[in-house]
Amino acid sequence: MNNIIVFCETDNGKLCDVSLELLTKARTLASVLGCDTEALLIGSNVAPLADELYRYGAKTVHLADDPKLEFYRTLPYAAITIALFKEEKPQIALFGATSIGRDLAPRVSSALHSGLTADCTGLEIGGHTDKGKEYENLLYQIRPAFGGNIIATIVNPEHRPQMATVREGVMKKEPLAVPEKGAVKKIDINKILMDTDFAVSIIERHIEEKKIDIKGAQIIVAGGYGVGSRENFRLIFDLAKVLGAEVGASRAAVDAGFADHERQIGQTGVTVRPKLFISVGISGQIQHTAGMDQSSMIISINSDPDAPIHQIADYAVIGDLNEVLPKMIASYKKHSK
Repeated sequence: MNNIIVFCETDNGKLCDVSLELLTKARTLASVLGCDTEALLIGSNVAPLADELYRYGAKTVHLADDPKLEFYRTLPYAAITIALFKEEKPQIALFGATSIGRDLAPRVSSALHSGLTADCTGLEIGGHTDKGKEYENLLYQIRPAFGGNIIATIVNPEHRPQMATVREGVMKKEPLAVPEKGAVKKIDINKILMDTDFAVSIIERHIEEKKIDIKGAQIIVAGGYGVGSRENFRLIFDLAKVLGAEVGASRAAVDAGFADHERQIGQTGVTVRPKLFISVGISGQIQHTAGMDQSSMIISINSDPDAPIHQIADYAVIGDLNEVLPKMIASYKKHSK
């Protein structure tokens, strides 16, 4: 009762990174609240994954393991999740902001008449006062709002569970230094599901593998609308090539056709944490910085000395990218072995 439950996704028999990231964050929240972290695992032949969930802090794994649940389908997954939440009454429930999480979480929230905050960039515990009434130990659900012009902190004082979705890469993924053995609670789906929950059948699945791995890159060179054109973006690729880096882009650059959508970094793109992030021609609006501000080192290159990106950069270069980038490329080639 009143613990934190993380819905854990799987892909090809492996736990998704976003689920392990959420378990890591849930451990921190649970330590403040003095409660336990639990996991909900649904699928087929997923029981062996419980050991990995223990390593990331799950004290209890609620397991629904059945061949009929091999692939995600809205109705059965929602029915199982709703039934579990009604029984366990968690105070917080976390989902990945994936295609599955974005489909499942709103349905669960609607059925339980609880609040849901999507695409959070931060989760904290704190108090709140409303009309003279004091609330303690609420979940602060933090996300950009109004087109990214402000950072909103959203609370849900009255209804439970407090629900939020978080995109992959926003939270750090850290296993326990000393893993503790947890427990498995099996869910009897025959008591929950009906034939109508399987009205939709999966006939065939086609999945195209990602050709670009921005999330896993240690060095990223990203261009923005200030690069000026798709032709100028070649300089971004040239610098990335000599650095062994991946190429990223802001939403404005993608919308302008300078780069492909798969390279988009930010609130509506990918969240990254590289060792080095080089920003070129990016102004630094919150929609973009929300996806890269946790980089170990940030170098900004922009002709505007007042660009917001300079405020979060470790090193700021004020200048024309058409002059700066060729010099960087030539210098690296000269001094690298």
